[in-house]
Amino acid sequence: MIQITELRLPIDHLPQDLELKILARLQISAIDLIRFKIFKRSHDARKNAALSLIYTIHASVKNEEAVLQKFQDDLHIGLAPDTSYHYVAKAPNEIKSRPLVIGFGPCGIFAALILAQMGFRPIVLERGKAVRERTQDTWGLWRKKILQPESNVQYGEGGAGLFSDGKLYSQIKDPQFYGRKVIAEFIKAGAPPEIEYVAKPHIGTFRLVGVVERMREEILQLGGEIHFSSRVSEFLIENQAICGVRLADGRQFNADRVVLALGHSSRDTFYALHDAGVQMEQKPFSVGFRIEHPQSLIDRARLGPHAGNAIIGAADYKLVHHARNGRSVYSFCMCPGGTVVAATSEANHVVTNGMSQYSRNERNANAGIVVGINPSDYPGGPLAGIEFQRAIEAKAYILGGSNYEAPGQLVGDFLKGVASKELGSVIPSYKPGVHLTDLAPSLPDYAISAIREALPEFDKKIKGFAMSDAILTGVETRTSSPLRITRGIDFQSLNIKGLYPAGEGAGYAGGILSAGVDGIKVAQAVASSYLK
Repeated sequence: MIQITELRLPIDHLPQDLELKILARLQISAIDLIRFKIFKRSHDARKNAALSLIYTIHASVKNEEAVLQKFQDDLHIGLAPDTSYHYVAKAPNEIKSRPLVIGFGPCGIFAALILAQMGFRPIVLERGKAVRERTQDTWGLWRKKILQPESNVQYGEGGAGLFSDGKLYSQIKDPQFYGRKVIAEFIKAGAPPEIEYVAKPHIGTFRLVGVVERMREEILQLGGEIHFSSRVSEFLIENQAICGVRLADGRQFNADRVVLALGHSSRDTFYALHDAGVQMEQKPFSVGFRIEHPQSLIDRARLGPHAGNAIIGAADYKLVHHARNGRSVYSFCMCPGGTVVAATSEANHVVTNGMSQYSRNERNANAGIVVGINPSDYPGGPLAGIEFQRAIEAKAYILGGSNYEAPGQLVGDFLKGVASKELGSVIPSYKPGVHLTDLAPSLPDYAISAIREALPEFDKKIKGFAMSDAILTGVETRTSSPLRITRGIDFQSLNIKGLYPAGEGAGYAGGILSAGVDGIKVAQAVASSYLK
């Protein structure tokens, strides 16, 4: 197929206009165009420019070689890359030990799905509950301040990504187009078809529920097993090789190939791995707050006269500031038209995260405003970052009133260094509630200083960002895993044969798409190992 890039049309163009544009660009007649599909679509929404859509098209035409020859010097016309997925193996007729997948978030789902599609009938162990039961338990914290330690925003079918914006874009290098496989499987399971080509695809929490259920059913139909409420408490290792796992309820699963798709909050499992001698190391992560503004303010600042356009939708942003004290402050997991949610998985801790539905039509925009943390900030062994996070979360619980309400402060008061007493025009969306206070004690002084410096700088890029009534809610600590479970080029642990660290918890992904891609890579490595 032929690839055409930078094909521009007015944002209100008719469907037939795209085909006419393709014909004109390739200088062919309609009879010579066999078919085409949209590979990518973005928009140019600069404030002073005419609103337009920008397409990358894959087209099948008659006399393809002649067309390519005609445009051989055109940088925007060439041979389309092969983005189809190719399985690396097929399961042997007899498998002595089926692969185990620990965790059923995005990474675990795709590791299990790919293994199942290749005939390996994986066994999945997920400490949390199935998605609908898990959703009810999560609402129990949001509505009634009742935390279920094994069924919450972090644990359960779908992983932490379920209660998020459902963002499916990433900056990872993906030369094999595994991201296209992730997207294709989501669409097959009921996700909106446009996620295949829009520049910043997202699904939204409620739609993800049904998508995840349908992917689970495919794994089961292909011979896989999924065990919920099955927390791994011990790793069985002999002669530096994995031979199985033991669950908290005493059950034991024997396996010589185990995929660790834990997620970044499986702290007790990290401790169990450390006790078993699995090699791991500290890694940087970030901590900070959630900030909320009226979505209309962000739309006007980012889109100008194009604010409110239905095709563009709610505006997002990405900001970074390098503070004088050497810290980097940046926006994280920006959720247009979304809500701030309670995301703790441990009793007497407060953690925030952001979430949007597919419509992105809630009143507020929210994002993490976070500061980079380095291992030098939390000296100790590989698990020291976990304790650093825990200390911040426990302090936030107390500042919020010791009832799972989150500590909050107006931006104007935060910049002045005074406690907030009453809300302004921005009503915080966090449930079960926000307790106004002074946020300064919740984070290290260097983090507070860096954020205070960054907010006025962000205001120069987005007018109104430092508005006095904007609300900060603490704390954001689960930006990424605080450790990395080291692995080699074969995706196995550096010191435990048959153990495959994967995804966000192991330190190799950050978000739904990259976690799914890593799950595919690890599944391929596991499958290939059976053929050696």
